[in-house]
Amino acid sequence: MEHLVSLVDCSAAEIRRLLDLGARLKRRRGRGRELAGKTLALVFQKPSMRTRVSFEAAMDRLGGSCIYLGPDEIGLGTREPARDIARVLSRYVDGIVARTFAHSAVEELAQHATVPVINGLSDAAHPCQALSDLLTIREQFGRLQGVRLGYVGDGNNVLHSLLHGCSRCGVSVVAAVPRGYEPDAGVVAEARRTAARFGAKVVVTHRPEDAAIGSDVLYTDVWTSMGQEREAVRRRRIFRPFQINAKLLALAKPRCIVMHCLPAHRGEEITDEVMEGRQSVVFEQAENRLHMAAAVLVTLMKSGRKS
Repeated sequence: MEHLVSLVDCSAAEIRRLLDLGARLKRRRGRGRELAGKTLALVFQKPSMRTRVSFEAAMDRLGGSCIYLGPDEIGLGTREPARDIARVLSRYVDGIVARTFAHSAVEELAQHATVPVINGLSDAAHPCQALSDLLTIREQFGRLQGVRLGYVGDGNNVLHSLLHGCSRCGVSVVAAVPRGYEPDAGVVAEARRTAARFGAKVVVTHRPEDAAIGSDVLYTDVWTSMGQEREAVRRRRIFRPFQINAKLLALAKPRCIVMHCLPAHRGEEITDEVMEGRQSVVFEQAENRLHMAAAVLVTLMKSGRKS
């Protein structure tokens, strides 16, 4: 791995190695020196608590340091093209985390950077979140192969990365989305081909009950993502039947866990009762963002690509 732009670029073996490393770093808890003297640039078009803090804390625990560059400071794609930013930052830092709107911006950074580029979120993918989700599922069930995940909500970037990651780990995914809000057809097709190789299935449906019945994991995300605020009223109306609540959860397996990548709009995509219930692992899932950030950083930055 030179970059982490999308999990579609990762092999099953690479994902397993990342998960194993994340688990080891989590057990260690304390500080290390793997990235001593290394500097990471955080290039953000979108605000985030979890992405920023997880990477900053991970770099600190690994002996390195971070520089945060918000939208007003760097003007990615407006004040300066991504290819120029990539080439300049490559001379200053040892790695770049980009949190952008357009996925093409992350791809352009990776194309022109001589240091590792990590996708901290784009409109098309959220690979670090999916890796954290896979670690959480493995912790809860002791395995990934044969687990069934039911996703209820928008066919967005989080679902795309779940499809890529789960299909490579033998996790079957049943995604229930409203009509017109399906995940990208190309992503679904690739995930189905990959899942078949690893004994899993990928199903897209318009019935939340289909996602819940027999599932080991019920997963949701916000109905309206950043950049879609003008659609919020319409989305709340259309997505109302796609809520994870006690009634829907009762259709899943008795030991089913509930996941949400946060931030949550309680009372919309998930009820407070379920979010705070005994089957929720939402905050364990959030913690694992730190450990998987550390694993990704060590994997990509320890040796470094800088030239």
